[in-house]
Amino acid sequence: MHDIWNPWHGCVKKSEGCDHCYMYFLDKMRDQDGSNIYRTKSGFNYPIQKDRKGNYKIKSGEQIRVCMTSDFFLAEADEWRDEAWELMKIRSDVIFFLLTKRPERVAENLPKDWGNGWDNIFFNVTAENQRRADERIPILLELPFKHKGVMCAPFIGQVSIRKYLETGQIEQVLCDGENYDGARPCHYDWVKLLRQECVDNNVTFVFCGTGRRFVKDGKLYKLEGNIQSQQARKSGMSFRGKPIHFDLYDGWGYPVRDEDRYKPLFRERCKTCGMQMCCNGCSNCGKCE
Repeated sequence: MHDIWNPWHGCVKKSEGCDHCYMYFLDKMRDQDGSNIYRTKSGFNYPIQKDRKGNYKIKSGEQIRVCMTSDFFLAEADEWRDEAWELMKIRSDVIFFLLTKRPERVAENLPKDWGNGWDNIFFNVTAENQRRADERIPILLELPFKHKGVMCAPFIGQVSIRKYLETGQIEQVLCDGENYDGARPCHYDWVKLLRQECVDNNVTFVFCGTGRRFVKDGKLYKLEGNIQSQQARKSGMSFRGKPIHFDLYDGWGYPVRDEDRYKPLFRERCKTCGMQMCCNGCSNCGKCE
């Protein structure tokens, strides 16, 4: 996927949400060990890679999800992180979506010139259940980031974050069910509760998918493949709250105007996908034509 940058791969399981990790499952399918942590070779410098015409492959204004097969603040990646930060600083015209289960390690692993945060970093913590929400979100609120969000995925327990939303710091909440072996059920009532708290605080809420096991009105549904995101979209649960604006700058330090930023391309099938509100769109590579 063109909106993912994995500077390193592999992870150490951290909490309940890791029990049935999709990365471990997919690595096992390829006869690999998900606990094997290594710096990626061809992908590490993806933010500054250019096409044959000399243009950056990642366009100004794109949102790139970082470390989707690891954790950006993993201790085992400490030796590579400074270089990764430098790439994000070079591409100050690109939004980098950081997600971690280790917010307690963040403060000591920020760049020396961090100040009160870089404008192009969207920092998120995982809150798969109430225990982890109450453990991680207070740390999130204390950290110097200009843009903050919460991801309830895999959504394996009811979560209430109203008191955190009321601080006005959280700009987006995502939720999604669990997949692959041992998928635990996501309950529609949990989704509705979380959504209402976001609506009450005018915070964007995105119901990305139901997961493989979904409980609605006391009935367990077994859902496979694209139908998970389709059902999430069909539910109408996603809500667009107050606008999130990132101040982006080109290589010369000049502001990137809104009209010059990347505009996501959505195809007909995208209209039924629950992730459209937070998606970077189609790369238009032509492979599916």
